[in-house]
Amino acid sequence: MRHHFFSTLLLLAAGLWGPRGHQFVGADTLPTSHAIINQSELRHLPNTAFAVGERLTFDIDWGVITGGQAVMSIPDYRYVNGRKTMETRVEASSSSSFDWIFRVRDRYETFMDADGIFPWRFEQHVREGSYSKDYDANFDPVAQTADASDGKEFKTPQYVHDIVSAFYYIRTLDMTRSHKGDVVHLQNFFDGETHPLDVRILGHQQVETDVGTFECSVIEPMVVQGGLFKSEGTIRIWLTDDDNHMPVKMSSKILIGEIEAKLVKYEGIRGPLTSKVG
Repeated sequence: MRHHFFSTLLLLAAGLWGPRGHQFVGADTLPTSHAIINQSELRHLPNTAFAVGERLTFDIDWGVITGGQAVMSIPDYRYVNGRKTMETRVEASSSSSFDWIFRVRDRYETFMDADGIFPWRFEQHVREGSYSKDYDANFDPVAQTADASDGKEFKTPQYVHDIVSAFYYIRTLDMTRSHKGDVVHLQNFFDGETHPLDVRILGHQQVETDVGTFECSVIEPMVVQGGLFKSEGTIRIWLTDDDNHMPVKMSSKILIGEIEAKLVKYEGIRGPLTSKVG
């Protein structure tokens, strides 16, 4: 059983202002080597899908076995290079009953520009079985570079994504007007390389979960040979057909069956769930 067993479902998946009462972290600025960037130099991307305070919890099932749980959250704002960012986290862990088979404690974190929905910093902390990995990268969208924790600097497209920011970016798009076969083209940076990441629209479908039934758009990140999700199987994601574009289900076909993640709890969502039918 190779690493990224659980977290694969959530890492492509790829609110400008949080709800009242949330406070900026003020002087808390992450360590990077870049200068403060002029606000006017960078893009503005409308976002009605998510905001600080959102927390989504998923059960991860392998067949009839619930093997673990994953949480996607936006706990707070942070400042990076003078820019306000959303601290976004994806955490996946195996259940205590599954630990003896394959123990997972993964955390991926992106500090994503609150105004432009692109990453300033990405962190990866993987603990899966006997495998462990820690990696981070700082992005400069003006110089179009990424400085990695191994000391290397890489050229990147201006608004290149990491595996977490790509997912949140996709959520800002209006899928309700999309057609089957439409494709969204992205660029994804991981482990010192930039790969094309295409996301195909498969259509619309009603999905039943523990927290209700939703009308959803179905998307499929396209696996690229040599890319991040090489040999991980087909991935499909169901996003609610409302302004939140909230993920309610994800699935991945693998050689030994299918892994499925279903939403079991949602908190702090930005707008009304008008797609909910039950």
